[in-house]
Amino acid sequence: MSHAYAAPTHRAPAELDGLLLWPALGLLLLGLVMVYSSSIAMAEGSRFTGNQSAYFLFRHAVFLCIGLVAGVMAFQIPLRLWQQASPWLFVAGVVLLLLVLVPHVGRSVNGAQRWIGLGPINLQPSELMKLFAVLYAADYTTRKLDDMGSFVRGFFPMALVMVLVGVLLLREPDFGALVVILAIATGILFLGGINARVFAILVGVLALSFVVMIWVSDYRRQRIFGFMDPWQDAYGKGYQLSHALIAFGRGEWFGVGLGASVEKLFYLPEAHTDFLLAVIAEELGFVGVCIVVGLFALLVQRCFAIGRQSMVLGRVYSGLVAQGVGIWLGVQGFINMGVNMGLLPTKGLTLPLMSFGGSGIVANCLALGILLRVDWENRQMMRGQQV
Repeated sequence: MSHAYAAPTHRAPAELDGLLLWPALGLLLLGLVMVYSSSIAMAEGSRFTGNQSAYFLFRHAVFLCIGLVAGVMAFQIPLRLWQQASPWLFVAGVVLLLLVLVPHVGRSVNGAQRWIGLGPINLQPSELMKLFAVLYAADYTTRKLDDMGSFVRGFFPMALVMVLVGVLLLREPDFGALVVILAIATGILFLGGINARVFAILVGVLALSFVVMIWVSDYRRQRIFGFMDPWQDAYGKGYQLSHALIAFGRGEWFGVGLGASVEKLFYLPEAHTDFLLAVIAEELGFVGVCIVVGLFALLVQRCFAIGRQSMVLGRVYSGLVAQGVGIWLGVQGFINMGVNMGLLPTKGLTLPLMSFGGSGIVANCLALGILLRVDWENRQMMRGQQV
């Protein structure tokens, strides 16, 4: 085994990127605090939770611990092994997306069949599929670098695979996950040098497809109308957004104080998942929201910086993986923040690293572990070149 891929034993802290590690840990820990704060009232008032105020805190903490352990384990695996396993992981993801649609296997919540019951926990395959899409798209693009200028050899095979994934996700339905996964795939293809004309056509086709899917679906169309003027039907299709905006308004500059949110008291639906940022805005104010946005911006910037460094070192797959993770966290974070602020139509996407959700937290931690591994291997290679 070469020096660049030696087992990372007896590592000095300086060998890890602090500008990546600390913002990520900061978001995870702040998310733990805010999940507890936003879910206390719901947990105390629900028979499902046994009226235990710390129900969601305990579950989130357990999944966070599992995710951190999984991230540490992912860090131990060289990127060349991730590349070898990426097609099989992607196939496993497709199988899970098929299983979730099987009656009595997939669990349905609020009309969406997105979970597989595994005893006391629910596995959400679409969250893992985001990570598998990053790994597979990076591997595909690396293998097809010489064919990126060809529509038939470079783009068409990936398009067929994404159509399959898209059909399965729309059957659940999980439109939000579909948007993120398509953003990951197209972004990595773009970074890999796909033909500019093909990419422009792809973006146009995707935009037209999204418009058609929204128009033919009554509930998606109602969400658009509710987004355009939430106050017109504040107790109906504009209910979630109107209360999110009220939460932002109440927070002002410095918030009403941690734990003092009123909107989380059964007014704002999904306060601990999709609308966690609204509770942060109400309790920690504009300053708290700016801190969260700043940490995400720094995290995404480090993803792309690490990816560029890998490219310079000739490690194309590692670079595309790092930048793919940046696209994933950036796009999903932007959509969730935009929904909370009323800049985008309401969509069921959680805030990465922060919102309640076991599968999402574990997938995010796995991605961070792989990202830190990319950075560690870069540093080992540069150290070897200096010697």
